[in-house]
Order: sequence, then C-alpha cells, then structure tokens
Amino acid sequence: MLDEALEHLVKGIVDHPDDVVVREKNRRGPTLEVQVNPEDMGRVIGKAGRTASALRTVVNALSDKNVRIDILDVDER
Repeated sequence: MLDEALEHLVKGIVDHPDDVVVREKNRRGPTLEVQVNPEDMGRVIGKAGRTASALRTVVNALSDKNVRIDILDVDER
C-alpha cells in the first residue's frame, strides 16, 4: 500500500510519469526505492531536498513504522 501511495505522489510531480518505478525492499527495516527519468530527478528531490523530505513525511504518516525512501540515480539500478 505504501509503495502505491508513493508512486501516485511521485507521478503527480514528474514530467514523465510512465518512467516512475517504486520497489519495496527490506534492508534494516522497510525501504522504498524510487526511480524516475533522469530529467525528473530535480523535481523529485526539490530545492534543498524539500520535496523528498515532504514525500518521506507523508509516507511515514501513513505507516506505523519508520519507512526509508531512497531516490535512486539511473546508475544505481
């Protein structure tokens, strides 16, 4: 459910919503990995990381555990 919510939020921010991929991993607790088109990295991270921080806040408000969100560079696939 959290991965779907995060994917929905990110798709609303980016210019290339079809390129958004959110995967759930379990490394030292729940982790969501987000991949976007390289042109959209700035939009997802935001000025001084504010957008990424806001995404983390919303997802953690939906969860009963602390969820880590990793925004991956294209080379980290």
